[in-house]
Amino acid sequence: MSEHILPQGAGYGVVIGMGLFFSLVMVGITKMQIRYTSHKTSSAEEFNSASRSVPPGLIAAGIVSAWTWAATLLQSSATAYKFGISGPWWYASGATIQVLLFAMIASKLKQHAPYCHTYLEIIRARWGRVAHLTFLCFGLATNIIVSTMLILGGSATVTDLTGMNTVAACFLIPLGVSIYVLTGGMRATLIADYSHTLVLYCILIAFALTAYGTSDIIGSPSKMWDLLAQAAEQNPIAGNAHGSYLTMRSKSGLIFGVLNIVGNFGTVFNDQAYWQRAIASDPKTSVKAFLWGGIAWFGIPMGIATSLGLSAVALAHGPNPVITLSASEVGAGLPAVKAAAALMGQSGAIAMLILLFLAVTSACSAEQIAVSSLLTYDVYGVYIVPNPSEKQILWTSHLCIFGYSLFMGAIATAFNYIGVSMGYLYELMGTIIGSAVVPIALCITWNKCNGTGAVVGAILGFCAGIAGWIGVTSSLNDGVIDVTTTFGDYEMLTGNLLAIGVGGIITVGWSLIRPSHFDWDITRAINNQIESPPMDNFASDKDMSPGEGDKKMMDDIPQSGPTIEEQPVDLTEENKGLQKAFRFAAWSALTLVVILIFVIPLPLFFSSYVYPKSGFTAWVCVSLIWLFVGLGMVGIYPMWEARRGLMKVGRGIATDISRIGK
Repeated sequence: MSEHILPQGAGYGVVIGMGLFFSLVMVGITKMQIRYTSHKTSSAEEFNSASRSVPPGLIAAGIVSAWTWAATLLQSSATAYKFGISGPWWYASGATIQVLLFAMIASKLKQHAPYCHTYLEIIRARWGRVAHLTFLCFGLATNIIVSTMLILGGSATVTDLTGMNTVAACFLIPLGVSIYVLTGGMRATLIADYSHTLVLYCILIAFALTAYGTSDIIGSPSKMWDLLAQAAEQNPIAGNAHGSYLTMRSKSGLIFGVLNIVGNFGTVFNDQAYWQRAIASDPKTSVKAFLWGGIAWFGIPMGIATSLGLSAVALAHGPNPVITLSASEVGAGLPAVKAAAALMGQSGAIAMLILLFLAVTSACSAEQIAVSSLLTYDVYGVYIVPNPSEKQILWTSHLCIFGYSLFMGAIATAFNYIGVSMGYLYELMGTIIGSAVVPIALCITWNKCNGTGAVVGAILGFCAGIAGWIGVTSSLNDGVIDVTTTFGDYEMLTGNLLAIGVGGIITVGWSLIRPSHFDWDITRAINNQIESPPMDNFASDKDMSPGEGDKKMMDDIPQSGPTIEEQPVDLTEENKGLQKAFRFAAWSALTLVVILIFVIPLPLFFSSYVYPKSGFTAWVCVSLIWLFVGLGMVGIYPMWEARRGLMKVGRGIATDISRIGK
């Protein structure tokens, strides 16, 4: 008898069948868009940037979808299994604040570089070739790490549930996604994101209601509390108050929270996927989209970890164990998978398979279009064919999407064979890419940021992070350095903190000592001129003196192809609105950050408070309410804001049908 709850054919059916189904649906939507709207995918601007006109609800859905990885669903539940209720909170809050803070970046992007295609175009215009190549490496490294985690998590789940060949899953998942990305570009990606997000929320709500409402095994917050209390007696968590699963006082949970915060700054601020959503958004609503996206996304890891993650604890460590989980299975993020299958049988396993497939494919599409943009505009359009034609841009974009989908499968397969799990990469990513966070953020927000300091800070921060990670591993493990020893809490924490800390301190310190006094008119001119020679100099401090080098550089702004389709008509008035939006974003995002990271969790941590039944019931109710709020924000509202466009398309279809009948 097979040890897998679903037959192998179910795995291939979902990966190939659903992949082709969604691809065909998206291809059909793209054809309707071309026929009945003014947005044509034959335009490079529409293909890569969706004509910079996407409304906030759809952008928010795209943000939620791009930020909902396999790790969001699997690793968040694994933290609940390992740390108790602190795990879901630290995962959700520690990965929400980056999206909220990116709202400030989005407003500054629209204000200071309204016509750019990638954030690396801004770096090249401001700091020159050396900085451009340096941060290109960090940007591509970010996309590779994210893509690898996506495919590793998705393939591990498919294999565990169905026995499908892991290598086949690694290649088939991204290849299926590439079909609709190749056809429809950025707008098709966002529409696919929306459809995936809508289904994802419905499945998550079904899981939560089953765990706390209809399950014969658990069925209520009160019963869950009893089972978690019994689990703490049989299997107490070291470092938790009284060994309990029902407390925020968790030493390992707090360490994970710091790792989560630091690492996820890199995967948002360094990832072209989020810059691309800011670029594609309507300038008037870009801030709203990121704030909505962050608030809605919080409920996803919080909801699934509070339901399935805690259910896995109750089912594995309760008085009558129903499931068993090895350390490797926990590292692969399988507590949620085991819990769903135990609570709902085959229907739960199928729902989990579909859930993971949707999360992985929607995030894959975001990474494919992001990498395609970087390779097209910042490699091909700068170092191979400067100032390419629109036809060349489209051809290169398509080739890069297909090529990167193959690369995603190959790199995930390689990591699978060497035994590196999704959880390992999740905690390591801050050490690899964290040093570039502060330089990239300051490039678009602080005119005094020094280019030389930014490059030095990013490189030395990376070196410090790697050295600290390996050094602490050797010190704490008697010189043994391998996949197991480098995965320790303090080892990972050291690398993450050194990377982002050293990179930020050097960048800011250098800039305060030798400020650059940059003129934002330089970045505003990116792609706003038809032809101009490429700028390859790495600007020194003396070249950036106020009032001199800036004006000279205005004639040397790098271009990446033809002018933009739709330009703002009154930049002065628009800049005033964007500055107001930036202040709103700053106050809103920083207030939410303080509440999520300090005001709520830290008093509970230091008080060693253990939730009683009533408190835990309230906790569960809040997580459920948040799921429904998120469904309304990014599932229902986008349909309302698109009502006029949908009616226009409907009338067009009706007219075509009536013509056929004549």
